[in-house]
Amino acid sequence: MAAVPDQATSVCAHCDRTIPSTNIDLHYAHCSRNLERCKVCHDMIPKLLAEEHYLNTHAPVACSLCSETMERDILDIHKGENCPRRMVTCEFCEFPLPAIDLAEHQEVCGNRTELCHLCNKYVRLRERYNHEDSCNRIQDNSAGSSRYVRPAERNEGARRRPHNDFSRKRLFFTIAITGIAVILGSFFFRRKTDFSDVCDTRLLNLKQGFTMSAPGVRLHIQDHHVVMDNGIVQVTLSNPDGIVTGIRYNDVDNLLEVLNKESNRGYWDLVWSAPGSKGIFDVIKGTCFKVIVQNEEQLEISFTRMWDPSLEGKFVPLNIDKRFIMLRGSSGFYSYGIYEHLNGWPDFDLGETRITFKLRKDKFQYMAVADNRQRIMPFPEDRLSGRCQTLAYQEAALLVNPKDPRLQGEVDDKYQYSCINMDNQVHGWISFSPPVGFWQITPSDEFRSGGPLKQNLTSHVGPTTLAMFLSSHYAGQDLVPKIRGGEPWKKVFGPVYIYLNSGAVGDDPLHLWQDAKIQMMNEVQSWPYSFPASEDFLKSDQRGNVSGRLLVLDRYVCTDLISANGAYVGLAPPGDAGSWQRECKDYQFWTRTDENGFFTIRNVRPGDYNLFAWVPGFVGDYKFGDFMKMTSGSYIELGELVYEPPREGPTLWEIGIPDRSAAEFHAPDPNPPHINKLFINHPDRFRQYGLWDRYTELYPDADLVYTVGVSDYTKDWFYAQVPRKKEDNTLQGTTWQIKFEISSVVQGSTYKLRVAIASATLAELQIRINDPNARRPLFTSGLIGRDNSIARHGIHGIYWLYNVNIPGSLLITGTNTLYFTQPRCTSSFQGIMYDYIRLEGPPCEES
Repeated sequence: MAAVPDQATSVCAHCDRTIPSTNIDLHYAHCSRNLERCKVCHDMIPKLLAEEHYLNTHAPVACSLCSETMERDILDIHKGENCPRRMVTCEFCEFPLPAIDLAEHQEVCGNRTELCHLCNKYVRLRERYNHEDSCNRIQDNSAGSSRYVRPAERNEGARRRPHNDFSRKRLFFTIAITGIAVILGSFFFRRKTDFSDVCDTRLLNLKQGFTMSAPGVRLHIQDHHVVMDNGIVQVTLSNPDGIVTGIRYNDVDNLLEVLNKESNRGYWDLVWSAPGSKGIFDVIKGTCFKVIVQNEEQLEISFTRMWDPSLEGKFVPLNIDKRFIMLRGSSGFYSYGIYEHLNGWPDFDLGETRITFKLRKDKFQYMAVADNRQRIMPFPEDRLSGRCQTLAYQEAALLVNPKDPRLQGEVDDKYQYSCINMDNQVHGWISFSPPVGFWQITPSDEFRSGGPLKQNLTSHVGPTTLAMFLSSHYAGQDLVPKIRGGEPWKKVFGPVYIYLNSGAVGDDPLHLWQDAKIQMMNEVQSWPYSFPASEDFLKSDQRGNVSGRLLVLDRYVCTDLISANGAYVGLAPPGDAGSWQRECKDYQFWTRTDENGFFTIRNVRPGDYNLFAWVPGFVGDYKFGDFMKMTSGSYIELGELVYEPPREGPTLWEIGIPDRSAAEFHAPDPNPPHINKLFINHPDRFRQYGLWDRYTELYPDADLVYTVGVSDYTKDWFYAQVPRKKEDNTLQGTTWQIKFEISSVVQGSTYKLRVAIASATLAELQIRINDPNARRPLFTSGLIGRDNSIARHGIHGIYWLYNVNIPGSLLITGTNTLYFTQPRCTSSFQGIMYDYIRLEGPPCEES
């Protein structure tokens, strides 16, 4: 090839490239028009791609874990080494958790104890390695060293055992044999790969307290009692009743109230009735005791009560099997129940069932339900005549002469400590001397009724701790299972875990609450448990999973699909949209979507379900069209689901937040004589007693008037529409007004009023427009609701949504007034809690 002759060149003044002189003008015109220099890397970039280049190459990026913004080139280092939300593992239990929580977790976790198999002492995990080194040296060098002797043995002058000649060589041999066994065992068990299953293995080790070094589980059968004992906890139950009469732990002979009768300490109970009859309270006593599983690792025992026609009218027509489980190395025990109604047996209603534990009042005075709901509690004697004044109902009492004078003048009411199902996972009590915690842990909501927002009791004065399975609280008869037509019915309640923990003298006893929360997370990750023996409790491989993505389409909010961030998505028995909140016979499985609307519902029992959802920020309920059949081992991917909430026109105005709660509205300060100090400046200020009576004080002359565009619903909309108390102490119904402007009424069209109700108690909503004296209201709900949420400080109950058509002919250009009348007034607790109110204009084609 002939050599290319040298050409004259020039440097482009725009891009600094060397260009043949003959082409420089053409090049410069093209270059300056289409390219620009990146101000960061100084490369020439097409102008159309400049922004994309900067975003993809140089723009600061946000860490997907902690949202901190940083330069792109250090993102990987940040995520791997510095991010406070990166996942790390606890050195003591290998539980994965965010780095920001590690120090607090290890402070508690390291204080847990484990039995040293060399010296037979319990040592803190944080001291384990130093202890093992010193213990091994003692074993090798001190042939005459003695084992730890329990106080009882010292008192009895028990003879010492022969010197322990457990040599280092034998120790290494034991470890080697154990290692080989673990390797061989791994071939016989399928390795789980998803995060939750990996956690199961780690959490099982945590829960069993490194069981290879813990004593085995023992069962002692006595004349009228049986005792479950794993060396950490001893649980005594009456035989064959199955009543927990004693719990021995941490040198305390009995954590349960020894002053109570044995039948009134720890028990399963229920409230039942024949249709149309009064409820009967029944402490469930077994008639037959049976050992189900008994080995070194696990003990499961059963107390059954079988029904037959000779018992009709005396006992609920159910076969009931109460189970108790103790595991090796576990600092507590499990309990679950199996209720079965056979085909053709009598009909009945089941108003309530639960497990109750009554603790020693001389030990347990500090109760914890949540991080911001824990306090010193009154003694049970403080609820007796002479020490308290009963208020509007027997559960509420004003403490006038309590044993602890710091509590004088406060109100105590067990309903102030209620909790919604999805947050009701751990609660209990702390003893300060000795520092011991007693905790009730519920790892799953699947066996509870009413869905994730159903409220239940937790712990209260007694000291009492409850594991609630079924109740009508905050719902009424809608959540009472009604077995009719001799239908067969069976349900497993639980297992729940009774967890016991302790601290060293001098440590902060409140750390026991933090440890209980960690244990709760362990139990949740381990669900469904692998150890219950009943075939009615289905294990993980017998269940199915479903996943998908939920989107929202509200064209008057956004023409694009919106990710359903934080939506509640669940599987419940087939029914209409929203029927899940009244479902109480079968199982429900719920989760929440992530910020992009993705969800996975795991470990669903086989059966027929509908998929339901509701989205905070939008009214109404979603139901996936077809019912779903879940089978063992199935995995259903639904793809993208679109919820179109009720909407017919643009929003003219709105009051509140559509979140199924009245918490955003004005809850006033309580009357000073009726205060609970826990709820002063508390997010749940609505839990103070007697707020309903404040309505008359705040509106002495006329009912509430709310002016759209002027009023503030957080200050000017009372949390509940309740009756007004007149001077003679009689009650009268109330009428609230909503004043709003319409600049131009579209004649011949229809406006839509959406009224979402968070709770109703024997109430009626009548709506009139522009004429408060109209004989017939535009709309009436009729008598609705038996939630009793006003009296029970609940702020929400059963959700109702009403869609009211307002003909344009009833509106005027200018100021209009809606009149909301609640006429029912035989009780101070009758009323309505609103969730959200919205007026929509006529449909707009531009939408």
